[in-house]
Amino acid sequence: MRIAVVTGASSGIGREFALQIPKVYKRLDEIWVVARRTERLKDLQKQCHVPVRIFDGDMQRDYIFERIEREMERQGADIRMLVNAAGYGKTGVFGEIDPDEQLGMIALNCHALTKIIRICLPYLSKGSRIVNVASAAAFSPQPGFAVYAASKSYVYSLSRALGAELKSRGIVVTAVCPGPVATEFFLRSGTLPNPFKDAVGADVKQVVRQALQDSVRRKPVSVYGALMKALRIAARLIPDSMITEILRRMNKIG
Repeated sequence: MRIAVVTGASSGIGREFALQIPKVYKRLDEIWVVARRTERLKDLQKQCHVPVRIFDGDMQRDYIFERIEREMERQGADIRMLVNAAGYGKTGVFGEIDPDEQLGMIALNCHALTKIIRICLPYLSKGSRIVNVASAAAFSPQPGFAVYAASKSYVYSLSRALGAELKSRGIVVTAVCPGPVATEFFLRSGTLPNPFKDAVGADVKQVVRQALQDSVRRKPVSVYGALMKALRIAARLIPDSMITEILRRMNKIG
């Protein structure tokens, strides 16, 4: 069975990937979608042009991975694309954010992503693709967004290393590193007093469209928009100490 697997598919970037993937893979048998909100996944099921199999559950719990792994073995899954879009962030000063929220970010953004890749790996083959949603926040330390940025740096670094390891198997790994995107993300994360975010907000459909195009082109990193691409270059050239000081002032930290 030829499938795509999308985590975080109930909203935002993950949902958009589930809707756009059939445009890239014309002969998929099913798309497997993973998220907590069952009703949202059922709505997605109605809108998608490919049969959708729902795995509703919390990716911070083991049972959802066990369900997915059992079904992959039972169906003889041939994973053509794995998209890891599950994740969340919380803004604010590190010492003022609930520790459970901080550990939850690490659990979902890093641990769950690593676990689903490891589970899916035996079912990937030549021509398969892994798309990991990181963030432009991965490019440098982010005062006011410290744990989230660190977790996305992990996703970025893992993606680059995994891409090198899997190259001989013909498997492409792409890290998607958008700036602020117009989704529900900020309803949970909160916002910082930074006018820059609103000025660079991107449309989710365009971000996902480019990510899929970059994956097809075998690019290891997908960055949407000229400004975000410029920021990536700047992060390579400017010392972290200078960047963190600029961000500290922009976000009015301390």
